[in-house]
Amino acid sequence: MADLLLPVVHIEETTLPAAWERAVVETWNRGVQVKTQYDHPDDPPSRDTIAVIVTTDPLAEPRIHRAMPGGLRDLEIYVQEVVAGVHDHWIDPEHGKWQYTYHERLTAYTAPGGERAVDQLEYIVDCLADCEYSRRAQAVTWKCWEDAGYEHPACLQRLWFRVVGGRLCMNAHMRSNDAFKAAFMNMYAFTELQADLARRLSERLGREVPVGQYTHIVDSFHIYGSYFEEFRGFLQTLEKRTFEQRTFTTDQVADMLAEAREELSREQRD
Repeated sequence: MADLLLPVVHIEETTLPAAWERAVVETWNRGVQVKTQYDHPDDPPSRDTIAVIVTTDPLAEPRIHRAMPGGLRDLEIYVQEVVAGVHDHWIDPEHGKWQYTYHERLTAYTAPGGERAVDQLEYIVDCLADCEYSRRAQAVTWKCWEDAGYEHPACLQRLWFRVVGGRLCMNAHMRSNDAFKAAFMNMYAFTELQADLARRLSERLGREVPVGQYTHIVDSFHIYGSYFEEFRGFLQTLEKRTFEQRTFTTDQVADMLAEAREELSREQRD
């Protein structure tokens, strides 16, 4: 059998940090060298794979990996952007501001000539409330008439939901994902959205629908050459620290996450 041009990393773990950690290490070990459109002249090629990352219990503790980029405040702000749309008002491409947010694409999707914006998340709740095993409960983000011309088009392409075994499962499909500096925050925020949809569906059905497995599917799961040295430092921490020392439970950081939410709330009021 010929070698794959793009290796496929397939990971199954119980918790989010364990799944992400294994996926980036596998990409480092098995990824092929591919240049990117963001390389500087002296950057080595990225290490790139196709990734299918399954977390069987995405809300299980520990939930947070300490090696994620930025800090806990950045993580909570990103969650609020994806789940609550706290920065949708920053969208103003005509004046050089944001071109889109995931929340805006998921809850107010528009098309040329369309009469109204479509709340795709509300559609998903309606669809699954009517038929839990439907294969049609999905939301898309890509706008070919816009995104093909953007310098940074949407990485998330589609969310797909289904109730299996009484639990709400979700697949997130991404065309591209920075494995080391973005993927964990993406996965964490998407599972928070999954939990929010499970809550809304539970209210509609009048019974609890817990969160089921989360699958993160990426066409290009890559580690940029520009930060290889930083990534080697991450690999060293894996040898020196236990898994418990590399992660946080949400209880351990609850106060800091709450403080970030309060800061956002003050910003919205001001």
